[in-house]
Amino acid sequence: MTDLTQLYQQVILDHARERSGAGTLLAPVPRPAGFGSSHQVNPTCGDEITVEAGPGADLAREHRWEGAGCSISMASASVASELLTEHGPQRFREEVIPAFRALMDSRGRGEPDEDLLEDAAAFHGVSRFPGRIKCALLAWVAFEDALAQTDTEKE
Repeated sequence: MTDLTQLYQQVILDHARERSGAGTLLAPVPRPAGFGSSHQVNPTCGDEITVEAGPGADLAREHRWEGAGCSISMASASVASELLTEHGPQRFREEVIPAFRALMDSRGRGEPDEDLLEDAAAFHGVSRFPGRIKCALLAWVAFEDALAQTDTEKE
């Protein structure tokens, strides 16, 4: 195992233990207007996540997620949450999500854009295992869906 592979594995384990953005969901059910919410389940393994994104100018900070699943899915949610906070919703949707999807589609070939993906580059090794790609993408689908709903509510 290379040093880089070990580092990537450690990043995933660290995020699985210390989850950024995880916590009590923002809004009660039914949610107020402007809140986006997405509940996603991976039927293959049972991982699940719920993401909420609140309305307002500072949407990147007004999000939370709750989930249960393997270390890959929970770490991926943590990393996605950090990147949303850092880059904001527009850049997250237009640049970060497509870059992460491309990384997962690479099947371990090529190099991740570490400047854009930061800790998400650690999932490069995960992309070699088709059964684990769904685990890594679960949170990203939920974040993308919840953010899209906040746009819908503004129109």
